[in-house]
Amino acid sequence: MGLFTWPFEIGNLNGDRFRQVEGLVDTGATYSSVPGNILRDLGIEPTETIEFELADGSAIERQLGDARARVEGKEILTTVIFGENDDSILLGAYTLERAHLAVAVDPYERRILPVHPRLCQTGRLC
Repeated sequence: MGLFTWPFEIGNLNGDRFRQVEGLVDTGATYSSVPGNILRDLGIEPTETIEFELADGSAIERQLGDARARVEGKEILTTVIFGENDDSILLGAYTLERAHLAVAVDPYERRILPVHPRLCQTGRLC
């Protein structure tokens, strides 16, 4: 898949402070990641620290917190990693796959597209 960046907004839980950022779309990353100084400036506080496995197999600890994200004009609650202040911003799978966000990653055209959520009814094919 081709790598690309996409603009989105990250904000506090109250929804009264947001910041426009551009992040690398990374469906292989579980959570979105934003430098901790940006998150703290928005009033977002960490709620826990967990260990993450990096692509090379090594492990690091990072703090997590709850935030709001706006992608393609839709706002959702999400979990975000407090990155180091010089870390790249990532737009990860947990944020992108929230059902009511209703977007899909198009790796060929390097864009995010709106989609209609699917509902399967008992006894019918989806």
